[in-house]
Amino acid sequence: MARLPSGAPAARLVRGLPAVLSVLTALAIWELYVRLSGISPLVLPAPSRVAGQIAVNRDMLWANTLPTLQATLTGFAFSVSVAFVLSLLIDFIPRLRRALFPVFVISQTLPLVAIAPLVVLWFGFGLTPKILLVALVTFFPMLVALVDGYESTEPDIEALLGSMGASRVSIFRRARFPSAMPYFFAGLRISITYAVVAAIFAEYVGARAGLGIVILNAKNSFRPDLMLAAVVISSLLTLVLFGATALLQRFVLGWRHAGVSP
Repeated sequence: MARLPSGAPAARLVRGLPAVLSVLTALAIWELYVRLSGISPLVLPAPSRVAGQIAVNRDMLWANTLPTLQATLTGFAFSVSVAFVLSLLIDFIPRLRRALFPVFVISQTLPLVAIAPLVVLWFGFGLTPKILLVALVTFFPMLVALVDGYESTEPDIEALLGSMGASRVSIFRRARFPSAMPYFFAGLRISITYAVVAAIFAEYVGARAGLGIVILNAKNSFRPDLMLAAVVISSLLTLVLFGATALLQRFVLGWRHAGVSP
């Protein structure tokens, strides 16, 4: 029997089928447990009840998804920009790595639950604190991915380019930067999932709108069904952004998936 090409839509559907079946099975078990056990919806609402809340409150959920999406994308863009600039400085000035990396590592040890209220207190309830918190959570994985990617360059390629008279900038552009691209996209996929969580947590601490506010208000109103509805929306948002980064990687690094050299 002939195998489908790995990039064919049918092949991708076949690969994704086990995950879909696992999710559907978990939802079915959850639904049956709630219906058969008689547990109160105030303790554990059934998936059907959560889906009903999404349908009934779709306009409100959509209106609060947009601020979360804006904070996520803006903060993440700022994070990637800062990480890229710092990675360039570290690559061209190696001593900066020994000077700056300990500071960056310490920044990642700060508990978000303690820092977030302070950031909101300093910068108010607007977009700025959410951008800063998203950047704080996501920029270090991006920085490490880029720096490690530069160092993965084959020494023979750099030596060859140097023997041909290539400058340090030219070697970086032709060898080190392309070598870092797979690492960059690996860090991008990891960081984008953290970005959504950071944005929602920042809203939870203090904001005027967003999925974090929906979750907070639902908690205070003893509405676990609405809380889970907001959680489902945030999960779907994370999956969409993760998928977008995967598509971007396939577009930028298509030559790797095609099995040919650039």
